[in-house]
Amino acid sequence: MKLLYVADGRSQIALNWINYFIHSGHEVYLVSTFPCQQIDGLAWLVEIPVAMSGLYNQADRGGVKSGKWFRRLIPVKLRTVIRQMAAPISFPRATRSLKEVVESIQPDLIHAMRIPYEGMITSLVMKRIAMKNGGVGKTRLLISVWGNDFTLHAKSTRMMSNFTNQALQWVDGLHTDCQRDMRLAMKLGFDITKPNIVLPGGGGVRIDTFYPPEMQTEEDGIRPVAANRSMTIINPRGFRAYVRNDTFFHAIPLVIDKFPDVHFICPDMSGEAQAEKWIRQHGIGQIVELLPAQSHQQMAELFRQSQITVSITTHDGTPNTLLEGMACGCFPIAGDIDSLHEWITPGLNGLLVNPDDPNALAEAILKAIAQPELRRQAKERNLRLVKERAEYEKSMHAAAEFYGRLTNGK
Repeated sequence: MKLLYVADGRSQIALNWINYFIHSGHEVYLVSTFPCQQIDGLAWLVEIPVAMSGLYNQADRGGVKSGKWFRRLIPVKLRTVIRQMAAPISFPRATRSLKEVVESIQPDLIHAMRIPYEGMITSLVMKRIAMKNGGVGKTRLLISVWGNDFTLHAKSTRMMSNFTNQALQWVDGLHTDCQRDMRLAMKLGFDITKPNIVLPGGGGVRIDTFYPPEMQTEEDGIRPVAANRSMTIINPRGFRAYVRNDTFFHAIPLVIDKFPDVHFICPDMSGEAQAEKWIRQHGIGQIVELLPAQSHQQMAELFRQSQITVSITTHDGTPNTLLEGMACGCFPIAGDIDSLHEWITPGLNGLLVNPDDPNALAEAILKAIAQPELRRQAKERNLRLVKERAEYEKSMHAAAEFYGRLTNGK
């Protein structure tokens, strides 16, 4: 099968899918909306900037985010608003470039990984090709929906809403990572009679990488984090417009007031001016560690060193970091939003809290600290849950069968 991915080529989510189908023997192409490293086995890589992604320079090829001034001077919510407003301006040029790629490759299937902005420009291309050819061509379009595509981006502006609706109308198949988003897709115009599937967004959890600490060997060579602390809590979400890091940082003093022997680690927050400001404001620099972006293996090691994972968001589908933390035995505490009820039963295998309430988050963290038996039972349940519903090989096998349904139906 000839596959073309339209995705952020830096994303581990996209790489999980791309590498699986390369290793399965398919002819795989990538249009990356951000500068990225070459991928072994890829037939062709081309970069097409969209929605200000051109601001990220060649340093991204090394896997490290550049444009530090952008992170330091512009708050994360404002960054998102700027991209939402600027995105349509970039669409005509990006669409022309992508159309040339599609007509040159003639893929059997295009997989656009998220609606803004990859799915938007790809649907524009498919519409133009169909109008040019007077009907449907041989290429099929699959779009993956990520956790905030509908609840955050689609509602942001009228143009974003219109482009979202158009993307859903021109797809041949839809992939979401939670049942909630499939329901929202229907409300926004997706024809549910078209092929659709619900699978973890990142293709599932690699249980040979993400596993609990009791399965770890001495050869794994982990980096000690806060070895003198009896409790380590990880916030793996970084800075995004929908992540309530204000709630997280404001809860920390309330936690250490009752339980001072705790350490917080925060991957992908190094260099974030707002995080540094909150740390100074609360005087918590000795117990909070801001880390740079981590590799897949490094994240697994950090999860294994932590007892609790905190993911406080207002918009989400099924976060990959939530499943990965659960696979490593971390007790999950997350924002109380609909999609997460598909994975967490509060008080049984995790806790859900009001994302706006630092007191509620602190109480949940303290409850988890004080109840090791709750954490133990949740750990056993979550390990089974991940293996049953989110194991990588099982999920990607289902994805491959879904690809076949789409392309064989042409």
